[in-house]
Amino acid sequence: MSPILIKTIQFFLSLSLLIVLHELGHFIPAKIFKTRVEKFYLFFDVKFSLFKKKIGETVYGIGWLPLGGYVKISGMIDESMDTEQMKEEPKPWEFRSKPAWQRLIIMLGGVTVNFILAVIIYIGMAYSYGDQYIPMESLKDGVWVTEKSIGDKLGIQTGDKILAVDGKELESFDKVFGELINGNNITIERNGQQIEKEIPVDFIATLLEDEDKIRFLSFRVPFVVNKVPKSSHNKDAGFSAKDKFVAVNGQAAEYRDEVIDFLEKNKGQEINVTVQREDGSKADVTAQVNDEGMLGLEVGGYTMEDLEDEGYFSIKTQNYSFVEAIPAGINKGVNTLSSYVKQLKKIFNPETGAYKGVGGFAAIGSLFPDTWNWATFWSTTAFISIMLAFMNILPIPALDGGHVAFLLYEMVTGRKPSDKFLEYAQMVGFFLLIGLLLFANGNDLYKWLFK
Repeated sequence: MSPILIKTIQFFLSLSLLIVLHELGHFIPAKIFKTRVEKFYLFFDVKFSLFKKKIGETVYGIGWLPLGGYVKISGMIDESMDTEQMKEEPKPWEFRSKPAWQRLIIMLGGVTVNFILAVIIYIGMAYSYGDQYIPMESLKDGVWVTEKSIGDKLGIQTGDKILAVDGKELESFDKVFGELINGNNITIERNGQQIEKEIPVDFIATLLEDEDKIRFLSFRVPFVVNKVPKSSHNKDAGFSAKDKFVAVNGQAAEYRDEVIDFLEKNKGQEINVTVQREDGSKADVTAQVNDEGMLGLEVGGYTMEDLEDEGYFSIKTQNYSFVEAIPAGINKGVNTLSSYVKQLKKIFNPETGAYKGVGGFAAIGSLFPDTWNWATFWSTTAFISIMLAFMNILPIPALDGGHVAFLLYEMVTGRKPSDKFLEYAQMVGFFLLIGLLLFANGNDLYKWLFK
């Protein structure tokens, strides 16, 4: 099965699950409060449906346009823009006839279910998989800045130890990228001294200029020979598999970044390399660096466990009982929501350039791996669920948050907005959403065509 097809299947499976459960969040309280639900749809049924069946007073169906889904509740101005119904006298089973607090619960149901779903997924993942991560403090000799131009922009050098972002200690190496994107200040340790640096306001824009370089940091790894190809110009130099570099031209060079630096400076020249053999003994090898700064060796072969065994970092595994997984899942949900809100703030600040990274369906689909992995699928689904929950609660007409804002206004002032006002607000919100949809998917198309 092709990677693109696997991504597509995961995307639609996740999206369908989230839409159905979101709409159930509206449907169930509506039924509890004896409010009539005329339609319950997965995807939009513009002009026609792929499937529909009426059960009781509700038509259940699947539309052909996969831009979301909806429940059509009687006596409510929603995306269906059914204003004819609103011209009639209110019926007891209609949304507009219910007390404001009941209408508020109905409108909050979707985003509530989205957040609860994400927390349930995180609880299940904590219980099933636990957490495995590299503690930042365990990195033996700091980080490796694999993209120097980005490191220079941020003010980080290879060998620096990243201690904190915005004063909050960094516990996990895996979290460093998200914290740097959301943060304003960074604390590093360089040559035994702590240094405070301000993260440039347009740092996100710098990352987006070349998305292949976004992961510009790595943990430092040794320069280890995995294989000496027969085509290598150094095939007879004396290198063996598992040789680990110790020094070049008499100077210590253990890490890959150090060796690469030496090779860059000695293009086209002969160098003397001290290596440590697999049995622990050391040997000197004379090698030729080609004009591209390469030795012609296949490098690598160390597993994460090998690197941990040799003390380059430690891997921490946290397992949870079912009871322990509950607070862990809740914390994960809250932290993910908090991180997403910080990212959204950056997007709304033009100086950051973060708006360039706004993506549509292609960007969301790219979050899924090109091989089937249940852990990644559920983790991605949970993240999208939180994303949908927050986006839907924004006070924009046509979204749940717009209806909630008007209901809160009614509950505070005692005055209900007119149906005509709600109709116009729904139209404005609809055009705003269409504009956002076109912008996000236009960004996807631009990246595909020109990057």
